[in-house]
Amino acid sequence: MDEMKIKLFVAKKLQEGVKLTEIQNLLASELGCKMTFLDLRLLAAELEDVDWSQFDPQEKKSDDEAAEAAAESVPDAAPAAAGDGTTAVEISRLARPGAMMHGTVTFASGASAEWIIDNMGQLGLDKVQGQPTQDDLMAFQTELRKMLQQH
Repeated sequence: MDEMKIKLFVAKKLQEGVKLTEIQNLLASELGCKMTFLDLRLLAAELEDVDWSQFDPQEKKSDDEAAEAAAESVPDAAPAAAGDGTTAVEISRLARPGAMMHGTVTFASGASAEWIIDNMGQLGLDKVQGQPTQDDLMAFQTELRKMLQQH
């Protein structure tokens, strides 16, 4: 089986919101390609432009469900409005290929980004919207450190 054809198939299914376990089954049934789940995860991690947040259960909640869940339990961080002067860091509960941990941050200035700690322990930002200031980055690192100590 052509590896490029498999990658295109997996990328298309991920963009459609199909979960990896379902993609594994589709690969076997539609393309006759049997692949271990680990191999599929590694292949998916190589793909660019995959919106992994669509698989995060917290992202899929409706506004009413999210408000209800927030009232019932203590969230990892209180959501911050853009530019309200606080930095809000959230840790995703969804596993992301190539990451030990990941989540989102809304900076005090209103900028936002996805953050990731890779398997080597290196911190990085992805999908940055706006321009975080140096103070934003320092506040983010401090807040993330606090949250990681709690976990």
